[in-house]
Amino acid sequence: MSVKVGFFPHNNSLWVLRHRGILERSLPSVQWVDLRELPPGERPSPREGLPSVHGDHLFDGGYDFIGTGSTPPVTAQGKGHDIVYVAVSGPRHENGRLVTRADSPVTSVADLRGRKVALGHGSWQTTLLLFALDDAGLSWGDIEPVDAGVDAARLLLDGEVDAWVGSYPALGAIEARTRTLVETDGLFSHRSLWFTRRDFATEHPAELAAIVHALQESDAWIKENYREAAELFAADDGGDVAAWEHALRHRPFGLEPVSEEFVAEQQRAADLFHAAGLIDRPVVVADAVLPELAELVRQPVSSSRR
Repeated sequence: MSVKVGFFPHNNSLWVLRHRGILERSLPSVQWVDLRELPPGERPSPREGLPSVHGDHLFDGGYDFIGTGSTPPVTAQGKGHDIVYVAVSGPRHENGRLVTRADSPVTSVADLRGRKVALGHGSWQTTLLLFALDDAGLSWGDIEPVDAGVDAARLLLDGEVDAWVGSYPALGAIEARTRTLVETDGLFSHRSLWFTRRDFATEHPAELAAIVHALQESDAWIKENYREAAELFAADDGGDVAAWEHALRHRPFGLEPVSEEFVAEQQRAADLFHAAGLIDRPVVVADAVLPELAELVRQPVSSSRR
């Protein structure tokens, strides 16, 4: 059968896999689908809902397998999609954090009540912000979330927002002019993850195994060839190879089974999404876990495959 695998640069593992031809050895007919070329879908106000395009395209023929951050699979379950988690990465605490301007009167998350906070809504940034607010005794309704996209750093420096869930490389460009309100470490594991439809996982185990093994092989290669991997990203966005190499060296590579700890964190996010009115129904994250996939992910990477 022909398997469609979605990819984009934000999932570093799939981006590299797409460009190295490893999966084609076991799935010659694989079709690679650049998520940036698919319909963008509805982008609701951050007061009204969450973007659901990544989960939706698993069910409209867009692709069969995808890797994202932690928020899209919860959003998919919130729309009633029957998804299955395949694997997760290690924590990515270094990717960003909640910041304000260095000269801001805001000194804690509690001070954000009634203030504007910029974020990339629907990404890991929504989850981090909800966790931070919850720990401070605040809710989504206590702030004014601003879906800022690429303008977030400018909005913060210009005083148009009071805080920002910043991420690199944009955060690095203004870091000296910011002050950290909450570090990601200790609040949120912020993992990459990979998920699929339940029917694909149960009816096409050989194809799913081929994808997992290829990702494992490719991630092992990245850890031994950061410079070459960085060149694959810089060639796409015109960025600096050295900057990409630095970023890749500080990110976790390798697939881990879905753990009880991860499920509990995802469940907390799902509960907060629902309480905030961002998803329409309660979600049981454990329903999207197939225990047999843990054994698939635990299989060691053969040196002959690397």
